[in-house]
Amino acid sequence: MQITRQADYATRAILHLARLQPGERTSTSQIATEQHIPPSFLAKIISQLSIAGLLHTTRGARGGVALARPASEITLLEVAEAIDGPILLNECVAQNDVCPFQDNCPLQPIWHDAQQELVKRLRNTNFGMLISTPETALHSATND
Repeated sequence: MQITRQADYATRAILHLARLQPGERTSTSQIATEQHIPPSFLAKIISQLSIAGLLHTTRGARGGVALARPASEITLLEVAEAIDGPILLNECVAQNDVCPFQDNCPLQPIWHDAQQELVKRLRNTNFGMLISTPETALHSATND
């Protein structure tokens, strides 16, 4: 399993913005340059993150992009789902009736538990944690 390149770029863009001072804005071109994201691809990502309520965008000479909420209130899960939709390791986790083996499948509980753990980890990891100390973020996210 691998997250999409678009979701990876989105997390890097949010991480970049999380490192700014509260209320500070930056240009999408600066994010693209510093995070090695193709500018045209970033424009689409910024739009999706803005629609999801994670970013504020302002046009014009004094415009730019900023987080819509404090970094500590934006989770990895929110960003991933804003770009890729709900986390789903296997379709049988969301819909039991798609699998002909649903009543006697030893794999379905494993997929279900793995998905729950992944979603929990992403939900418990916020960008405030990631910009403070990576070790603290990793420890806190696994123990919550």
